[in-house]
Amino acid sequence: MTHAAIKLRQVGGSTGAIFPKEFLEEIHAGTGDILHLIRTERGTYELSPFDPDFEDAMAAYREVSREYRDALRELAR
Repeated sequence: MTHAAIKLRQVGGSTGAIFPKEFLEEIHAGTGDILHLIRTERGTYELSPFDPDFEDAMAAYREVSREYRDALRELAR
């Protein structure tokens, strides 16, 4: 799927959107999942099932784990 128009609808006191089934299958998302709206460097938005903060946390872990490899190995015992 390269293009789809999403119409916003009134859902109680909130606004909701209905996504095409093909889109949800493509990003492996479904009812109850959380989608993250991420502002890109170009000023546009990206909708993703992946939490960008998680990637930042993993990058920090990788950096620390290399530096303190021996200490972490000892703590794991």
